[in-house]
Amino acid sequence: MAETSDEKPKVIYVMGAHRSGSTVLGVTLGNCDGVFFAGELHSWLTRRGIASFGGAQGVQLWQAIADEVPGADELFGHETQLYLDRSSVIYRIHKWPARRHLRAPYRRIYEDLYRAIARQTRSSHIVDTSHYPLRAIELQALTGIDLYLLFLVRDPQGVVDSFDARHTDSPSKSAFTTNAQLWVTHLLSLLAFLRHPPERRMFVRHEDFLADPEGVLAQILQRTGSSSAIPDLTALSTGSPLQGNRFLKRSDAIALKGPGSPQRSSLLTKVLQFPFKLVFSRLQPAVGARARGGSAVEPDADRPADSLPSHGPS
Repeated sequence: MAETSDEKPKVIYVMGAHRSGSTVLGVTLGNCDGVFFAGELHSWLTRRGIASFGGAQGVQLWQAIADEVPGADELFGHETQLYLDRSSVIYRIHKWPARRHLRAPYRRIYEDLYRAIARQTRSSHIVDTSHYPLRAIELQALTGIDLYLLFLVRDPQGVVDSFDARHTDSPSKSAFTTNAQLWVTHLLSLLAFLRHPPERRMFVRHEDFLADPEGVLAQILQRTGSSSAIPDLTALSTGSPLQGNRFLKRSDAIALKGPGSPQRSSLLTKVLQFPFKLVFSRLQPAVGARARGGSAVEPDADRPADSLPSHGPS
């Protein structure tokens, strides 16, 4: 990876709903020179700094990173995720005092963590695919990093379909529940996005990334100040992220190729998500496909066919 100095690390925070393709996008960015795909860093305190992936090399890397973050053990556990990161905390008014108590050490620890990751991986850019918009708002207060928000949106029909019990071995949800959660996530994401400087924010559609991965990737790199060349999209290393989609446990390489099958269409989802369709069409700055070519995410040719979930990119 590229050498890095004591300059502020550039953090590319991928924000949006679950099952929107963030892990695949993060892996692709992580194959660019000077960019490290850290995965879902909201889990760092929950997991006590222990990585889920990457084998012995990943364990060694994340231990070295943890050694550079003093005082983190005071927040180890689930509290920060429940009371600062998750969108559901907005309903739990009785937990707001806990948010205020946790906020200062949370911000200090995560600023130290990003800087430790940059030093240990010798990277100038760090990709955090934690999703949560409330976490993005907390990160906006950090002065020791340069934060770039990447608001990633997938067709809601695909998101809802990915939680259908017929298509997933993960916990399923009803169409109404998923649509309600999409509403909350999108509203909070819009708040975080619009309060961030335009030169450091990007709106990206998952479908545009699949249609033109080279073009979308080039625009993201340019907007985040990276001079990296586009990596080989037929042989992407999954790297050593802390946490992410379960396909990372099954494969150490993926490729971008061939379109997936269309998802089921729901009239309920179409009606409930129509207001966001209008809002998103006007959201700027937007990173879009420059050519429609038909690319999607599939496992490496030498890997089992189920290395990536067909109905739930993340």
